[in-house]
Amino acid sequence: MSNGSSRSDGFRPKIQSTSTQFKAHLSPNLDTKGGGGRSIGLDKRTAENALRNPKVTANLTKVIHEADVQNGCDKTVGNLLYMVATKFPANALNHRVFLLKYIVSSQVKNAAQLDAALSFLSNIGPESFNENEFEEACGVGVEVSLDEIHSSVTAVLKENMDAILDLRYHFNVGNLCGQVRKQHPWADAKIVKEVIDERLRSILGERTAEDDKKPLKKKKEKPVKVEEKKVSTAASTTPPEEELNPFSIFPQPEENSKVHTEIFFSDGSIWRAHNTKEKLEKHLKSTGGKVLTRFPPEPNGYLHIGHAKAMFINFGLAKDRAGSCYLRFDDTNPEAEKQEYIEHIQEIVQWMGWQPFKVTYTSDYFEDLYNLAVELIRKGRAYVDHQSPEEVKEFREKKMNSPWRDRPVEESLQLFEEMKRGMIEEGRATLRLKQDMQSDNKNMYDLIAYRIKFTPHPHAGDKWCIYPSYDYAHCIVDSLENVTHSLCTLEFEIRRPSYYWLLEALGLYEPYVWEYSRLNISNTVMSKRKLNRLVTEKWVDGWDDPRLMTLAGLRRRGVSSTSINAFIRGIGITRSDNSLIQVNRLEYHIREELNKTASRTMVVLNPLKVVITNLNCGSTMYLDAKMWPDAPADDPSSFYKVPFTNVVYIERTDFRLKDSKDYYGLAPGKSVLLRYAYPITCTEVIYGNDKETVVEIRAEYDSSKKSKPKGVLHWVAQPSPGVDPLKVEVRLFENLFLSENPAELEDWLADLNPRSKEVISEAYAVPSLGSATTGDRFQFERLGYFAVDPDSTPEKLVFNRTVTLRDSYSKGGNK
Repeated sequence: MSNGSSRSDGFRPKIQSTSTQFKAHLSPNLDTKGGGGRSIGLDKRTAENALRNPKVTANLTKVIHEADVQNGCDKTVGNLLYMVATKFPANALNHRVFLLKYIVSSQVKNAAQLDAALSFLSNIGPESFNENEFEEACGVGVEVSLDEIHSSVTAVLKENMDAILDLRYHFNVGNLCGQVRKQHPWADAKIVKEVIDERLRSILGERTAEDDKKPLKKKKEKPVKVEEKKVSTAASTTPPEEELNPFSIFPQPEENSKVHTEIFFSDGSIWRAHNTKEKLEKHLKSTGGKVLTRFPPEPNGYLHIGHAKAMFINFGLAKDRAGSCYLRFDDTNPEAEKQEYIEHIQEIVQWMGWQPFKVTYTSDYFEDLYNLAVELIRKGRAYVDHQSPEEVKEFREKKMNSPWRDRPVEESLQLFEEMKRGMIEEGRATLRLKQDMQSDNKNMYDLIAYRIKFTPHPHAGDKWCIYPSYDYAHCIVDSLENVTHSLCTLEFEIRRPSYYWLLEALGLYEPYVWEYSRLNISNTVMSKRKLNRLVTEKWVDGWDDPRLMTLAGLRRRGVSSTSINAFIRGIGITRSDNSLIQVNRLEYHIREELNKTASRTMVVLNPLKVVITNLNCGSTMYLDAKMWPDAPADDPSSFYKVPFTNVVYIERTDFRLKDSKDYYGLAPGKSVLLRYAYPITCTEVIYGNDKETVVEIRAEYDSSKKSKPKGVLHWVAQPSPGVDPLKVEVRLFENLFLSENPAELEDWLADLNPRSKEVISEAYAVPSLGSATTGDRFQFERLGYFAVDPDSTPEKLVFNRTVTLRDSYSKGGNK
């Protein structure tokens, strides 16, 4: 389908001046004097804020006309129209009228649906799309009854009752609301909250003085350390043309009867791993021939951009083949895993634009895995071992069998049962696979399948005290979930024989395994061990520090999921494992998107005062400034107002005492053009007490605009006499490390860039930026792309530089 911003009958509403008719639409009263129309139901404060903000005023005026509600609408529709006016993605403006029809007809009727619709349209951009897919994405036609909400609230409260009774009113109600919304994403959030509050009052009674005390904060546990693999450096090239279909290299599910790999044993025998005809037919019957993939992170830390590549490959292949992808938590190590990480991963997967077919956990299969381990023992392919970790290492190095390797099957069965029942101390026994200790592949050296850990599990609770290893569980769960393509990074290639050995030994279906290269980016580190050290030793400001390549950090910096996915697609999914991708390739894709989606504005980082002597002190002119370079002159929503007074501020770096031919800034006797305003000429320089520091410039402006200077400067003016412009904090970020590949350095922390973060606490901004909210992205003209940081407060906005306007790195590193 194709959606336009004009009506099908050719009528295009005329946007009038906002001085009178707009007040009629926004007045909190039902009957207004300005234009005779009814209110769109905004509360008084929202309406007043909208009237004070020219950008919102213009957008909302246009939205009201496009929605054809000039005569008013109810409060619910009005609030949704306000959200459209303030949040609609700029890259999908041609679809706005289409969305407004759904709102006015009450098919999109709450904030959750609208947020989903805006996210859908943002990802689509200006392209056409399937209307059914749109309706499915934002829950059109889904009705959630009050009884359904009550039923879900009852179940959620029951599941959390112990914690609720323990924490009482300190329990996070938002978490309860979130759990209900997971079951009913299109339910009215206000009703859900009201039902939960009512039920909590009936359970806990009225709040007491003790309930009002602030709880003591618990110290966070340190994330587990994970070993890292070294990477090697290679020169980067400019981003190549993206492949038309990077997933064409993968076979179809019905082709999965070929020999996947050959397993060579030290006695000369060979296993040729493959699916028999019967096994494949059973699999295809279960899946309907669909592609099934899985994204299997371990919930022991925050995800980084390398995980974005894994998501792109697994979710992307499933989407390309009209299949499905599991989000499977590989939770076999309870000592390292936390609910915090599980919640983070689910949230980031959604943010990256992927929708799991089902969320599963390896721990969901603990009973199946245990029973299959018993089957392996009975088949003589596993045994209980009592070697210590040091002894296991020594025997492997010498390619020697464990002294317990040939113990009787019944003895191993009895000992394994005792392990399960907690009768054997931790570290005193493991279950090992009986593979080939003399193999040329160390991953066939009788890998450990189970170990004893008296540690409660974040998902499975305290039912188990034995836990399967990754090498044992991963391939089996792939098979149990009927995964068609098991895709992982190249360091797992050496484990492929062990993967298929286990499935062959159990007679299970064998997925197609394919390994791809890890994503290595210059001027950063991506191993969890190093990231953990940077965070815990406070070299950075947390896991979401904008200098890190964690997905939380990139998001906070202002990078979108779509630009990350475009970057991943651009570098491809090949098996080449010897390349270091230059960070400027990622920045290229970020700029490409922001250039189209970030509206322009003006901010002065290091202000230098300019007094215009031939402009009246009390005079204020409001000038039109473009939010978009190619904005049509007759579209008021593409402009914002900037005050122009006799005191303006320019960048200190845009003034020199000595002029030159290649310099386009301001100098004594020289003229420049203030963007969107007038030419000015420097007539006098005012120095500070030291007689050297320039503290003020005197200038005259050319009201006729007859002079045509070459230099064009951005600027910010005093909004009124003696009043400072809007003050904002701006954080400038550079590469975290000086070297391209700090991971290969022995003392990698010594390579940290001391200028990776610069904080400018009092930059000046144009007034229209005062309405910006967390996550909003802008191009500060001549400076770069910036995003509003969560540290912002109503008193002071904080902006992070996402990326500079152009590549600031040469082939050799930093300039």
